[in-house]
Amino acid sequence: MKKLTFINGIRDALPVFTGYFPIAVTFGLLAASVNMSLFHTSSFSILVFAGASQFVALNMIKAGIGAGEIVLTVFLLNFRHFLMSASISSRARFKKYLIPAIAFGVTDETFAVSSMQKGELSEGYMLGLNFTSYAGWVLGTVTGFMAGDFLPSILQESISICLYAMFVAILMPEVKQSLKAGVVAFLAGLINTAFTYSGVLSAGWSIIFSIIAASIAGMIIFRNRG
Repeated sequence: MKKLTFINGIRDALPVFTGYFPIAVTFGLLAASVNMSLFHTSSFSILVFAGASQFVALNMIKAGIGAGEIVLTVFLLNFRHFLMSASISSRARFKKYLIPAIAFGVTDETFAVSSMQKGELSEGYMLGLNFTSYAGWVLGTVTGFMAGDFLPSILQESISICLYAMFVAILMPEVKQSLKAGVVAFLAGLINTAFTYSGVLSAGWSIIFSIIAASIAGMIIFRNRG
């Protein structure tokens, strides 16, 4: 069986790079529209690299929610990465000092690409795959932020509506594949609305408890269903 190399990883990541770049451009534009600096915007993508969760965090920053609540929300939204990393590790023998670097680059898309490969995954392949994808996200973020400087101020102010469009774009493919995702999302929205208008919790904690409550409710509702 052909050994997967670093170059193979780069090659397989090119479609992911192409997909990440324009989405990251949108993130950079939105970050500029809420008055984040280039340093903070680029650091966000360099250090977090959380895709959709960064858009959620950006909306929370715009709403003035505290850092602790934002970090916890992003953690919950990305909890599935533990399962993906465990699946990848079962198919490979990585050197211990490389595990953090490989784990950092695991996303839904890189996991999907690596899962389609046959045989044992090599360190070189995963590094090439993950960090080519990572480069697309970071470069797109910086490009988007800098492009914002050339947009008219009225357009920069109105572009924040893209946040809501992005959430819909992320959710709809999941709902098409499984109605369960739509039910859980609806429950989360309903619970968050109840918390928000009751004034029982702050906006940040409302989101956190909504995620947890909707996930538990979904598990109970669909426990015995295929």
